[in-house]
Amino acid sequence: MTKTVKTVIVLFNMRIALKYGFVQLSLLLCVIALLSCRGNKDDGYIVPPETAPLSRDYIGYGVITDSFTHITVDPSEESISLGYLRRGSLVRIVRRQIIKTDFGFQSWVLTDGAQNGWLREDVMNIYSTEGQARTASEAMGN
Repeated sequence: MTKTVKTVIVLFNMRIALKYGFVQLSLLLCVIALLSCRGNKDDGYIVPPETAPLSRDYIGYGVITDSFTHITVDPSEESISLGYLRRGSLVRIVRRQIIKTDFGFQSWVLTDGAQNGWLREDVMNIYSTEGQARTASEAMGN
C-alpha cells in the first residue's frame, strides 16, 4: 500500500469517526490493518551459505586478559584444574556454555588446541579471526 493511499484512508477514516463514532472507526481500522497484512509470503526455505561464521567449526579466538587463569576439565569453579594460561595467551574457542551459579549466570568457553579445557569467558576478549586475536595479544606486550 502506498503512502498516498494510506493518507487518503486516514483522512476518510477521520470523516467516518465524526459521523459514526470511535467504536465503528476502531473496527474499520482493524479490518484495514488485517487486510494490509496480507502479502506475498515466500514459502521457500532459507539455505545458509557455506561460509564462515555459519559453517566454521569454532566460535572465535580468545586472548586472556587476566594475569593468569586456570583451565579446567568442566565448566565450573570447583572443577579439576588442567593448568593455567597467562595474560596474552591465545586460545581457539569451539563452544560456549552458560552455567547457573548461586550468584547468577556465568559464561564458559571450551578451548581447542594445545590446551583443551574450559575457561570463564570474562577472563578474555573474544575475536572473530586469529589475526585479530594475535594483534591484540601482541599489543598486550607478550
